[in-house]
Amino acid sequence: MNILIWARESSLNQARNDGYTAACSKQEFFSQCDALSLHMRLVAATRNIVTSQDLARMKPTALLVNTSRAGLIEPGALVAALKAGRPGMAAVDVYEDEPVRDVNYPLFAMENVVCTPHIGYVTRDEYEIQFSDIFDQIIAYSAGTPINVVNPQVLQSPDLRR
Repeated sequence: MNILIWARESSLNQARNDGYTAACSKQEFFSQCDALSLHMRLVAATRNIVTSQDLARMKPTALLVNTSRAGLIEPGALVAALKAGRPGMAAVDVYEDEPVRDVNYPLFAMENVVCTPHIGYVTRDEYEIQFSDIFDQIIAYSAGTPINVVNPQVLQSPDLRR
């Protein structure tokens, strides 16, 4: 597989320093990719960073994978693009409306889309880390010594000490 990178300037420079090829432009990136996987945090600078115009540049044989955040893609753009055939396929694990409760959610009915329930990042090691951390917190709380408390002032509340 040939890997092609497109990102903000600092990330592009790092990718180049690490020996990866960077696209000359966002437009070139979207038009050349056979499989595009989004790996970005959702912050103000990245919200709607993938537009309907970007998706329209993709090949009809291309696959778009989004297990990052739905907000990276302009609202409604992915469904419209998939219906238009560019990209030709998608695999998503994040949705514009979460949690998705509507069994008629547009992506669910599309034969060119694989949908998973926001668990695409999960690995056995990740589960073990998460669950051991959760169990440690439960044990500490039941022993009267809570850990990782976001708002410790509530522990002083007389209403919670009954």
